[in-house]
Amino acid sequence: MTIARPEPGPDFGAARPVARAPSGLFPSGPPPRPTYREPHPVTGGGVAAGGGVAAGWLLLFGLLGTDVASYAWWTVFAGLLAWATALVLIRFGDRGVATGVAIVTAGGWSIAAAVVAVRWATSGDWPLW
Repeated sequence: MTIARPEPGPDFGAARPVARAPSGLFPSGPPPRPTYREPHPVTGGGVAAGGGVAAGWLLLFGLLGTDVASYAWWTVFAGLLAWATALVLIRFGDRGVATGVAIVTAGGWSIAAAVVAVRWATSGDWPLW
């Protein structure tokens, strides 16, 4: 005769392994500190708008020049005003527009410098004084 032994059931008193602290490689919840958002994010439309306005501004001032020297000086003056406006926009306004203004102003100054350099190279006389 064989005596039937009961099968062991789940042991509710057994020790379970302690859960490990996450390493942080794969975060499982919200960040432990707040996430800050940019109040005036730089967008492509803002950069394009600033660039377009700056191009028009430099064009208007460049058309005031009657020769290479006056064109160059009007462009330098208009660029300084544009960069002052860009600094104000960076501090208090839209940084995307300020970026577009600064990029196009630098390009306008480069064009004016190239015009002066070509005139200087072809005539042998410094055209700005």
